[in-house]
Amino acid sequence: MAKDVAKNTKDAKSSPSSPEVRISAAAQAAGVSSQTIEYYIMIGLVEPIRHKGRSGRFFDEKIIRRIRLIHELNETGYTLQNIRDIYLKPPKKTRLENV
Repeated sequence: MAKDVAKNTKDAKSSPSSPEVRISAAAQAAGVSSQTIEYYIMIGLVEPIRHKGRSGRFFDEKIIRRIRLIHELNETGYTLQNIRDIYLKPPKKTRLENV
C-alpha cells in the first residue's frame, strides 16, 4: 500500500527496496491522521527512519505497518500504555531458559 502511495505522491522518495514517505503519505497509508503519528512519536511508540530538519520525517513500509497495528490494537481496547509496554519491555525468560 505504501508503495502505491509512494508512486502517486510527490512527498515520496523512492528507493529500490522500500520507499520512504513523509508523514502525510505514511498517515494516509496507515489509515490514521498525521497528528496520530506525531503523538505516537511523542510517546515513543514509533520513530521515523530519518529526520531531515524542516524537510520532514520519513517512514518506510515497516514503520507504516507498525503504526497500523498500534492503531488497530488501540481500536480493539488496548491502551497506548499497554501497547507501549508490549513493545518496549524485554520478554521475560521462561523457566527453561534459566536452566
